[in-house]
Amino acid sequence: MAFLVISGVLAAAFYHALPAEMAYRFDGGTPDAWLSRTALLLWTLIPQAFFTLLAYGIVRVILASTRYWPAQNAPMPSILTVMGNTLALPQIILAFAMLDIFLYNAYAVKLIPLWIFAVIILVLGGAVLAVFFVRAIRNLRRLRGNTDRE
Repeated sequence: MAFLVISGVLAAAFYHALPAEMAYRFDGGTPDAWLSRTALLLWTLIPQAFFTLLAYGIVRVILASTRYWPAQNAPMPSILTVMGNTLALPQIILAFAMLDIFLYNAYAVKLIPLWIFAVIILVLGGAVLAVFFVRAIRNLRRLRGNTDRE
């Protein structure tokens, strides 16, 4: 939800500074393709809304399904919630792309290439997931150790 709000704030803040026709694709740092301001805003805000609704639905289904699992076999709800919120990764990348397009068209400022930013975000997201999985494995081993002693 946060990235949908951030994207909406970006769109509102930049709307009047943007030209009617905006460059949205670049080849070697020069504009390659153009789109109207309204169409570009729709192409960036609609996917953000879709990802937000999809993430909300996934998290709700996961949390609702944990009620029916036996407590000793249930995965940690926090891990499941994090996994459901991995849809925030493409939202972050889309918000960065939106900011990059807006800055270029309003002020002729280019940020780092999108692919570099995407790799950074995906590696950080993978690291966060790895931390949660390691914690879950440790908890599972600890629980198994406690049940073996009993």
